[in-house]
Order: sequence, then structure tokens, then C-alpha cells
Amino acid sequence: MDAIKRSIHKFGGSSLADATCYRRVLAIISEHTQARDLIVVSAAGKTTNQLLELLQLAADGDQAASERLIATCEYQAKLIAELLADDLCIQLTAALQDDIHTIGHLLEAHLDVYAKNQILAHGEVWSARLLAALLSQSELPANDLDSRLFLTTELAAQPVVDEMVSRQKLTACLANLHNRVVVTGFIAADGQQRTITLGRNGSDYSATLLGALVDAEQTTIWSDVAGIFSADPRRVKDAELQTKLSLDEAAELARLGSPVLHARTLQPVVESKQHVQLRCSYTPSEGSTQIHRRLPKGKGAKIVTSIDDLHLVDIQFDQHADYQQQYNQLITLLAQQQLSPICIKRRPTEHVVRLGYTAEIVEFALTTLQTYQLQQPQILAINLLSGFCMVALVGSGVTENALQSHQFYQLISEHNLTFVQTGDNRLSICAVLQKVVLEPLLKELHTALFKQPKRIGVVLFGKGNIGAGWLSLFAKQMHKVPEQQNVELCLCGVYGSQGGLLDFNGLDAATVLDDFQPEAFVWEQLLSNLALHPFDELVIIDITASEAISYYYPEFAQHGFHLISANKFAGAASSEFYNRVKQSFSDNESHWLYNATVGAGLPIQSSMEMLQHSGDQVTAVSGIFSGTLSWLFQQYDGQIAFSQLVEQAWQQGLTEPDPREDLSGKDVQRKLLILSREAGYDMELSDIKLESLVSAELMAFNVDEFLEHCEALDDKILHMFNKAKKQGLVLRYVARFSRKAGAQVGLEFLEPTHPFANLLPCDNIFSINSHWYRHNPLVIQGPGAGRDVTAGAIQSDLFQLCKLLAR
Repeated sequence: MDAIKRSIHKFGGSSLADATCYRRVLAIISEHTQARDLIVVSAAGKTTNQLLELLQLAADGDQAASERLIATCEYQAKLIAELLADDLCIQLTAALQDDIHTIGHLLEAHLDVYAKNQILAHGEVWSARLLAALLSQSELPANDLDSRLFLTTELAAQPVVDEMVSRQKLTACLANLHNRVVVTGFIAADGQQRTITLGRNGSDYSATLLGALVDAEQTTIWSDVAGIFSADPRRVKDAELQTKLSLDEAAELARLGSPVLHARTLQPVVESKQHVQLRCSYTPSEGSTQIHRRLPKGKGAKIVTSIDDLHLVDIQFDQHADYQQQYNQLITLLAQQQLSPICIKRRPTEHVVRLGYTAEIVEFALTTLQTYQLQQPQILAINLLSGFCMVALVGSGVTENALQSHQFYQLISEHNLTFVQTGDNRLSICAVLQKVVLEPLLKELHTALFKQPKRIGVVLFGKGNIGAGWLSLFAKQMHKVPEQQNVELCLCGVYGSQGGLLDFNGLDAATVLDDFQPEAFVWEQLLSNLALHPFDELVIIDITASEAISYYYPEFAQHGFHLISANKFAGAASSEFYNRVKQSFSDNESHWLYNATVGAGLPIQSSMEMLQHSGDQVTAVSGIFSGTLSWLFQQYDGQIAFSQLVEQAWQQGLTEPDPREDLSGKDVQRKLLILSREAGYDMELSDIKLESLVSAELMAFNVDEFLEHCEALDDKILHMFNKAKKQGLVLRYVARFSRKAGAQVGLEFLEPTHPFANLLPCDNIFSINSHWYRHNPLVIQGPGAGRDVTAGAIQSDLFQLCKLLAR
């Protein structure tokens, strides 16, 4: 196609039902489309049904046919009169009258299938013409385009469009059209320009097909619902919108006869670049379903779907025929004719295969099968059976979810069950039942499957000081989360520097604290074991200071795990790795929470996120980010050697095991990088100037050697202290980032009254400037390190994650 970037927007009949709906669509097009986007439309309201009724009345010789035609004309004329003014109104009204005369002449002649299709096509033509005129009248120039001019196919039960020819014709059609183009859905033409319809609900297929032909990046299907729900919201009131589905899951749902997503809609999507979005034209801000081009990942059903009127076709093969060969030939034929059944029950011992079809397709399938029977003497009989319905579960992992499968079988077994089929792709389980009123069963299934507490497994890495604090807190708090979030938490893994334990039946946090007997493990094997977890979701908690563990973050995301981290390495890694981690979690619909990486339990990142989301922009961040350095410089008065204070802090557990992690300023540097990135700035660690308190010589020692020689720190610190004192100032270790001045970490002289100068021992302080907090910064102060507050920050993140996962 051409190099022009286009998006497709499709509006169904319910979105164009009256003048108010048309104006609503006008507003959507104005806000959500660009010039040269393509807009596909169905026939307005019930127009197609009215034209079908007209054809039936004409075929029956009923005098009411003329009344039906007049009523259809009046409905269209009323839309024109309410929406258009002056010359446009006159022009479209005259064109409508010409069309009504054409339909009248066609009705008087012999109506073959092509003439019927030509009459039906008027619904889409009227919609496209009217919407294009309304857009142009509203200063959004638009052209209407009849899809019969480019979509090329031949008459069939499920016509297959010749994409190569259609693409060439469409390129020619669009060559001289520089505005938005409103295209008719549902209709195409054969080589003789006779009208072919693409089947009921064929406009959605037209839209995604058009998207494939123009290499669109996005196709949005607007209808009267916001997208795909966990069940039909008209039947199950507490059904929830599925905001994201994989393409495979959506295709399986469509194959099973979804009323929202039709069987052929996604066929053009598979081999094109486009993404598909489903939205509601009545309430555009209500939400949407995004269909993503990614591998399906999940642990069970997401959707309960159903068909009220299912028909079964039994095919009896000769007892002496090769059953498998006959079956394969039959399924291949049906696939070629776009007539693959929704469900299949094989009965090889009886030489019978049973096929399930919707009422819309069954007659086409039956005709095709009867024609095939004339060529295949091995087919002895074809019998049509009616009076059935179908209920199905759809979702990645549903066939491996033992609990959901058991609940499904239990509930459907109370009805007259005909057969159950598991999808070949393991994305569905469907049950065919003798016809029942489905609402009670759907509600019961939905409640049993989706309203039960979500089971969340938790694996901890880092059973050190803070890890032990979190385990103690978790043991006290774990029962409170399920009460508030409708989730069930299970601590199933704990790992420390000596190894760990993994038990999907659950570990007792108190027991692990008192009697931890770790086993050695290999990372690759552990990841494989974790991938086999039985929970609805798995959460990894990383409280280590291990750079090596952070390298596994993308793999955690790829397995669908969620992550809570106090480990700073990923947040302060190179932009390439940091962005890869963020993108991995986004692509796999997993969450990464890391509020404990800066400020422990202080709400630093959450406050910055709130500012960003509210439309503000953070312009500067500064403060004292190290509890260790805060304590050291609050205590230091020049009388006691700085090295002695360092040793005291180390003995009291106020420093990292290696005090140089604090004294080098690298920990503060990482925190400042994390916050600058949270503020939306693309930075590297090397962009932050660092003043280390530790010389290169001291950095070369091991920890014990450093502690023996750390008096080498004293002269520099005393010199800086005395210099500040002479000026009436105090010495503090400060981190600063400014959009204009850049970023640096190091010693500063401050006024004794400065907010950074008078902190409680071990306190952190963060000062945030933004457009709203330009002259009076937002200041957050409190304990920024320590076992209890850091454990509390981890627990808070776990609580927030449970809220997200319980939706």
C-alpha cells in the first residue's frame, strides 16, 4: 500500500441508530481520528433486518412489501432531514429517492441472489453517504467509498476476498482521496461487479480486512458495548470488562460464536500488523478491550461464553471406510469453505462424527455437506439435530486448571449433557447441552469461577535482616489482606544466600524464621519450577542487594510473574536494561512495584507518580537520601574522629555490611537516578556527578582491611567540617537533580536553619519541585532506612499489588 499511516474505525448499526447516535459518532471521529483515516460503517439501526423482511414479503407476494419499503425510506429520510442542512439535505434526499426507485424495479423482476444482495447493500451505502456528508458539513472533509469498487470475491457461503486484487484496486481508489474516507462494510463484488455480501456481521470483517489492505497499525471497532466481558453483561450483571486479551484468546472466543467478536473478524489480523481495539460509542470513556499480538499467558478461564441455539450435524461413514481418512478429508473441506464447526464429537467405533454449528451457519454447512456426499459414497447419512445450546470457558491455561475444570464439570453435569470438548489449542472447554434457559447456569459458572478469592503465591528472595523483618510482618498481616482484597496469599518460597525452600502447598512464615533449612538450587531449574506454580498469580519479592538477581527480572516478566523489589540495581541500571525490564513487564501484563528502593517506607515515588498523573511535571529533586550518612553528619562535631563514628554505625547495623556502599555515595547516586527516571527524565548513572568519601586506595581493600584503615577518612572530613564551621555553616551529604542544572551527589555547606541541616538521627528528607510546587517545594521527611520501615514498604507494595490483581 502507500506510505500513509492510517487507522481504521468501524461503527456498527447500533452506533448509527438515530440522529443522536450519528452526532455522537461525529464527536468520536473528531476526537479520535486523523485526516486520511478510514471509517467503516454498517447499515443504520435495523435497516438490514428491514430489507431482509422486505425481500421475504416480496418473495411471498405480500402487498405489505410496498409498505415496508416506504417505512424504510421514511426512516432514512428522517435521518437526512435531522442531520443535514440546505444543499446537502436536498442532494442526499434525491439520491435516496433514486435508490428507492431502483429497489422497486428490482423487486418487480426475478430476484436472484445477486439482486437480493444488491438490495441489501443499500443499507451500508446510505450510512456511508450520510456520515461522509455530516462530516463534511461539520468541517471534517470526508468522502464516501463503496467497497464493491475494490473488495473482490466470488459467491460462497463464506466468501473469501482476493486480497492481492483488492489491494491493487483500493490503492487506485484512494490515490486521489486526501480526506477521511467512509467505507461501506458488509459488501463486495465479483469479477462481473455483481454484489456479494460477506455474511451477517460482515462489517467487522470488512474493517479488519481493510486494515490489512492498507497496513493499518490499529483498527477500532465501535459498538454498543465497551468490549469483551467475563460474561455477557446483559445476562450476568457483575461481569467485568477484559481490558486485554491475546490475539489467540480473542480468536478462540470468536470461533466459539461470541456475540461481540465475530468468527471471521480476526482472520485478517493474524497475518497483518494491526492491533484491534473494541470500544463503546455510547460511552467512549467507559473502557475498552485491547487485543494484543502476543503469546497467550494465563492460568485459567477469563470468559464464560454461550450459544443459545446450537445445531448438530451427524455424519455416518461406511463401516468399511477408513474413519480417520474420511474425517480428515471432511474437516479439510469445511475449512476450505470457511465452514469449520464450533465443536466436534468423534465417535470412531460407530463411524460417526458430530459437528456443531450456529443457526446462522448451519444451513450453509448442511448444503455443502450434502453436495460433498454426492461425491463420497462412503458417507451413508447426514442428519440435522436441533434443540441444543453450548456453554464454554475461554482463557489461556484453562485446560490445565484442575480447579476450574472440576467446577465446570460439576455445574454442567446437573443438566442434560451431550458432550464436552477441549479445544485443540488448550484455550477453551465447551459443553453441548440439550436446550435450557442459560442465564442461571451462566451466573452460577461466573460466580464459581471468577468471584472466588484469587490465589496468589509469594516467593521471597533475601532472608537477611530486612527479609526477616518482612517475614515477621507477613505472618501478622497475611490474614488481613484476603479480608479486604478477596485474595488468598500463600508464602511458597524463601531464598537466602545459602539456598532456599520451595513448597507450593505453602510455608509457614514463623517456622521459616525459627527453623530455616535451605537447599541449594540452580537458577534455571528454579525458574522452570516456578513456572509450574498452581496459583492464579505469582509474586516475586526481591529484598536482596544482588545485581545478579536483577538480571533475571525480564525472565520473571516473561513467565508472567509480578515483582516487588527493594533491590536498586535494575532501577539504576543502564537505560537499555532498565527500559527492557519495564517493557518486559508491560508486554507480559505483569506488574513491577519498587517503592522500597528509595526512602524505604516514605511515600516518595508514589507522591511523584501522583504529581505526574495529575498533569504536573517534576522539575527538581533534592535531599539527604542516606540514613547512614544522615546519622554520621548529624553526630559528627569534629571532636570524635569520623572513622570512629563509622565503626559505631557499622556495629549498630546502621550501615550496609560493607560501609563503603554508603560512604562511596553510590547508593545515594542510584536513588537519585531512580527518582529522576520516575520524574520522566532519560538519564544514566554516569550523568550524576559523584563525590565519594572513600579513596581508590580504600576501595581496593576487603571489608576487614577497610575497617582497619578507615582513619584515612578523617583528615578530609575534618578539613571540610572546619571550613564549613568558619563560615557558620554545617556539613551535609546532599543529592540534587534539576532539569536545568543537572545532577550531583556530594558534600555541601548548608545554613544551620536549612531543612536538610536538622534531621532526627537516620532520617531522610526529600524536597520535590514541580510546576505546582515551584516556590514552596513538597517536602517528605522521616526514617529512610531500617528493617521495620523497609519491611513495611514491601508489605504496602504487596497490598497494592493484591488490589490490582483482585480486579
